[in-house]
Amino acid sequence: MLQRPRILRKNRAIRELISETILSPNDLVAPIFIIEGENKKEEIPSLPNYFRYSIDKAIEEVKILFSLGIKSILLFAKCEDHLKDILGTEATNQNGLMQRAIREIRSACPDIYIMTDVALDPYSISGHDGIVENEEILNDKTVEVLSQMALTHALSGADMVAPSDMMDGRIAAIRTKLEEAELTNVGILAYSAKYASCFYGPFRDVLNSNLSFGDKKTYQMDPRNRLEAIREVELDISEGADIVMVKPALSYLDIIREIKNRFNVPVCAYHVSGEYSMIKAASEKGWLNEKDAILETTTSIKRAGADIIITYFAKDLISLID
Repeated sequence: MLQRPRILRKNRAIRELISETILSPNDLVAPIFIIEGENKKEEIPSLPNYFRYSIDKAIEEVKILFSLGIKSILLFAKCEDHLKDILGTEATNQNGLMQRAIREIRSACPDIYIMTDVALDPYSISGHDGIVENEEILNDKTVEVLSQMALTHALSGADMVAPSDMMDGRIAAIRTKLEEAELTNVGILAYSAKYASCFYGPFRDVLNSNLSFGDKKTYQMDPRNRLEAIREVELDISEGADIVMVKPALSYLDIIREIKNRFNVPVCAYHVSGEYSMIKAASEKGWLNEKDAILETTTSIKRAGADIIITYFAKDLISLID
């Protein structure tokens, strides 16, 4: 034989030498869930070994993450039920939980890169990502609120806002709002190809944002579509997005690769809650090796073309990468 590919798989040294995909702590973003109160750390039943934190405890966790080499976080706030309404009013409160968390984390951890979730579902009694009227999600009225919400995050010290709502035109509206406020250094991470996926289930328990009616298929994308994702990404880039995202990750590796090949912007992938929980559940049953599954799935996301991976396994991956 003239060709023996196994020569390059002989031992770990040669495998490491020619490996094509390298995971690094610099690739990872850790989601952080914030709740009201002090000295609180609550495990999330549907996300085993993942927690909600009061701001003081979140600061402790962020400092640990930074010391491990994770330089970026994505903040989510759990709005208390009595503050929710149909308009998501609390989302734009400059002294709201999210805005206070940004300020306090920024003060305590000045070098951490803070991304923030921009969407109305945690603040709306409907659980939807937009303003609802007669069970219809109103696009343009929602965009007005989202742009104001993003502005409050930026004024509080966020480095990048991450609109996850999938309303049409919200990237342009947010970019305009930031420019008008002369916040020209604040970036936009666009959830550009966010699919209507069953894998978000555990996340909705985290923020108590379960739907009061219907589903999110009028604004999140149809899982059967590929070309639609390309169009959404193209629109978001034209409107001023700095980074584009595919969500979820594992069922949409082909979309990640397609976007990476077509566009000259950083591509982010969200390794979502259902993907995390499946690995946790299967490993608890003894059906697979948890560490191997974490490393293999995350590597597949990087190999598909993701420059940035948002994952609940961020802290676990540090030791696995080492």
